Amino acid sequence: MDAAELTNADAWTAYGAHHVSRGTDVPDADRIAWGFWPDRPGAEVLGDVGGRRVADLGSGLGRHAAHLARAHGAVVDAVEASPTQHGRATARYAGVPGLHLVLGDAVDHLRHAEPYEVIYSVHGFAYIDPRRLLPAVAGALAPGGRLVFSVLHTNSDGRGPSGTVTARPEILPLAGGGRLTVRMWVLAPELWRELLEEHGLIVERVDVLDAPEADTPTSCRLFHVVRRRTRVSSRPRATTPPPPNAVLGAGAILHGPRGLLLGRHRLGTWELPGGHVEPGESLAGTVAREVREETGCAVREEDVELLGLLLDEAQGVLRATVAAVVTAWEGEPADQPGESVGDWRWWPLDRLPDGLFVPSAQCLTLWRPGLPIDHPPARSHPLQAATVTRTSGADE
Repeated sequence: MDAAELTNADAWTAYGAHHVSRGTDVPDADRIAWGFWPDRPGAEVLGDVGGRRVADLGSGLGRHAAHLARAHGAVVDAVEASPTQHGRATARYAGVPGLHLVLGDAVDHLRHAEPYEVIYSVHGFAYIDPRRLLPAVAGALAPGGRLVFSVLHTNSDGRGPSGTVTARPEILPLAGGGRLTVRMWVLAPELWRELLEEHGLIVERVDVLDAPEADTPTSCRLFHVVRRRTRVSSRPRATTPPPPNAVLGAGAILHGPRGLLLGRHRLGTWELPGGHVEPGESLAGTVAREVREETGCAVREEDVELLGLLLDEAQGVLRATVAAVVTAWEGEPADQPGESVGDWRWWPLDRLPDGLFVPSAQCLTLWRPGLPIDHPPARSHPLQAATVTRTSGADE
């Protein structure tokens, strides 16, 4: 968690303690209220959840999760980071069939959870950095699964959403007087859409949830999202051909218990560590150097297995890429100064991001022909025998 999220965790813990001390009684929910008012729609936007795995992120008292389990037969994991709010939920709903109350960080939970068919959140998304949250949501949502969440759009002072991914101060009022300060990501719908689609989450529609009173500026937005992608796309990094001194390159496949390592280029593509071969350098040496320069991880040349040479054409220039598997490495990948690729992440093979760099996509299907990746064809030429299914890393 960053500083803003830690502020929110402390605030919601204080909020829960405040209501415990007051003995606040909140009635059970007979429907899901996505806004701050008794408006429509309700649980029907989630589809038929009977018997399905559902996650409620930022579940608070667990009222909505308990309603889905009781009235709709869902199997719900209600995830709440505040121990006092979780304690209130446990005191009230422990033992409800189909309901599992989870105390913990939503992102950490999603990273280790089995896939969900439905993930939803009532106002919870705005308290977590979307750059940390959305990759975990995409990784935990089954193909074809639904994501529905409501977020603040305009606050009670009439301040509208931001066009940048930054957290801002907002007020959390306390019953009986007093208030707490939280940090919220109040983003424009267009920015939410861009962030979601970056992770293969397609926005079907956005509902406007305004206050019933015309003089009340507070407004929310309800996002209806689906993970409908079944194949992974690829695209070139630029429309111009590569320079002649950089047409021979190498792509390094690092695959371990946490998934496949991919970084995001400043031009938008996701790609393997790699780069062009320098004069006098061995192919294994290029892989070891590029992994070190781009990720900070140390690789020995003897831990590089060359799979094959891939040949294709880019804007009339012959492009040659060596695909290689790195069987062992040391260190944790991190952004490196001056490099054009960063934001290194581990991706499950069944949830790879769209927009793979074409040579990286070609390397991956040479390594694992069954991967559902679309890319221009390339001729492949074996370089040496390799055990392509061997995967390891310092974290095994």
